[in-house]
Amino acid sequence: MIDPKAVNRLLNVATIEELWDLHTRQMADYGFDRLIYGCTRFRTETSLGDPDDFVILSNHAPDYIDTFIDQGLYFHAPMVRWSLGNDGACSWSILNERLAAGEMTPQERAVLEFNQAHGVTAGYSISFKSLRPRMKAAMALTARRGSTQAEVDQLWSEVGETVLALNNLAHLCILSLPYESPKRALTSRQREVLGWVGDGKTVQDIAMLMELTPATVEKHLRLARKALSVETTAQAVLKAAFQNQIFFLDA
Repeated sequence: MIDPKAVNRLLNVATIEELWDLHTRQMADYGFDRLIYGCTRFRTETSLGDPDDFVILSNHAPDYIDTFIDQGLYFHAPMVRWSLGNDGACSWSILNERLAAGEMTPQERAVLEFNQAHGVTAGYSISFKSLRPRMKAAMALTARRGSTQAEVDQLWSEVGETVLALNNLAHLCILSLPYESPKRALTSRQREVLGWVGDGKTVQDIAMLMELTPATVEKHLRLARKALSVETTAQAVLKAAFQNQIFFLDA
């Protein structure tokens, strides 16, 4: 049974950093001490979108993340591929089954070897259901070092529904909280002008409201488009809204 206090703690956080700290500690209590959360809102049939637009959260060691995420090893990870085509939770036991059946590509086997070298050998993956065709998010739950997959599967049979529910809740909370990608951050002025554009205001209106010149407003809009890597102001408003960088109250 889920502790209502645990639910309320997740629901009442004000920042992603606070939520992630709380959630990783909760999952460690259930035996999963290393997590990776990933979300894209710009998926296409041939791409997951620009990696700079991903929401990536993890408490793995920096050297693991540097290779797995920053150098793109995740692209060949079998459980990432499973997550892209499925919803729900999946035991990592399918990795050994596929390996034994000779179904893995050389790139997938390289990911397994990398994970084994870093003690990422047993766990579960959760792929979150989305009604938006271009959005996909997943959580990889790594069990403590030394755990066998059989032990983790037994643990999941006992607490899996609770762990799944808490991760679904954490995912929904992440989607509602402001997130600034390191390479997509906006200044407070850029957020403000985009917010006014989203409210239907013209450049002249915004200049009057913010007590700026129209040229300065245009400069903030141009820099916002550059920061978000888009061509039009409408695209900038949409992307900033997706990332909850505008239309939110400061924590």
